[in-house]
Amino acid sequence: MIIQSICETPEIENVLKIMLTGIIAFIIAFLITPIWTHFLYKYKLGIKIKEKSVQGDSLEYVNTLHADKSGTPTMGGVIVWGSVLVFILLAHYVFPILAWSMDSAFLARLDFLSRQQTWLPLFALVATGILGLFDDVMSVRGWGSNKGGGMRFAVRFWWLFAIAALGAWWFYFKLGWDQIHILAIGDFSIGLWYIPLFIFVILFTAFSSNETDGLDGLNGGVLMMAFSAFAVIAFSQNKIDLAAFCVALAGALLAFLWFNVYPARFFMGDTGAISLGATLGVIAMMTNSVIPLFIIVFIYVLESGSAFIQIVSKKFFKRKVFLAAPLHHHFEAIGWPEPKITMRAWIFTAVMVVLGLIVGVIGMG
Repeated sequence: MIIQSICETPEIENVLKIMLTGIIAFIIAFLITPIWTHFLYKYKLGIKIKEKSVQGDSLEYVNTLHADKSGTPTMGGVIVWGSVLVFILLAHYVFPILAWSMDSAFLARLDFLSRQQTWLPLFALVATGILGLFDDVMSVRGWGSNKGGGMRFAVRFWWLFAIAALGAWWFYFKLGWDQIHILAIGDFSIGLWYIPLFIFVILFTAFSSNETDGLDGLNGGVLMMAFSAFAVIAFSQNKIDLAAFCVALAGALLAFLWFNVYPARFFMGDTGAISLGATLGVIAMMTNSVIPLFIIVFIYVLESGSAFIQIVSKKFFKRKVFLAAPLHHHFEAIGWPEPKITMRAWIFTAVMVVLGLIVGVIGMG
């Protein structure tokens, strides 16, 4: 009854809804984790340390530094998107029934599945999560035409491109969105250029998230802070269900991190890295926050940029710029301990999140 009286104020009700969403998502993910990890260990669904890069080059530094990680279970990302999927379905279909039986209107208000705000990011989360899951299983079992198992890069690229293109078509033709917000200028209409921009953002966040997922806890911490930041941005735009969705992901990621910090009990895998990255991109487009996105996850720019520079340099100049790429492997190669790299990446991301929120909230003014 106390909660019921407090929730008579809409603003407080919205804040309470978002906070409880994060807490419940954390609890669900924490409870799911032992069940899922038991399954992963029982069927030996562990990673194999790759000897060759996508370009066929020897991964000498990575092989040496990560040899002890061989066999560690992967596909831990299922815990994150699976928990959020279970929660959002419970909140939409079960909570209203419980609310009626318990005479608690607030319980029914925890539902955050809405056509306008969460259908699209939920579709992106589950669709790319399943795609990544197939890739992880193929990698572990040694299936597929890719050497060592797994989907070839081109196959993953075109699957993600198709999903991103579908989203771009929906946003532009169905929702009529064609604007981006530029600081100090305002909303700027870019017409059909919105479609390639949308596709680029989704591909960038999906693949950059995957690139960054190379150390224990590194990408999980970055994503948790990023989704928390976009919860604030969505809340400032009165997109309460979307804010709740972001906090649910952040809560599930916090539970995931409890087991993923060094030394990791399991890894995120493509099913987590690709799906969460792509979903982050969709949310950025839904909140018209492309520029804040690149500030908030500027570490993705550094990680993907270092990998791109390395590829170009080796192809055209026959030399390496970094000892290993992406950037976190370079720091490993020069002797930085893995936990130190992760902690410093989190600190850097926290600073960029503050700057991104200034642009994304105050700058939208």
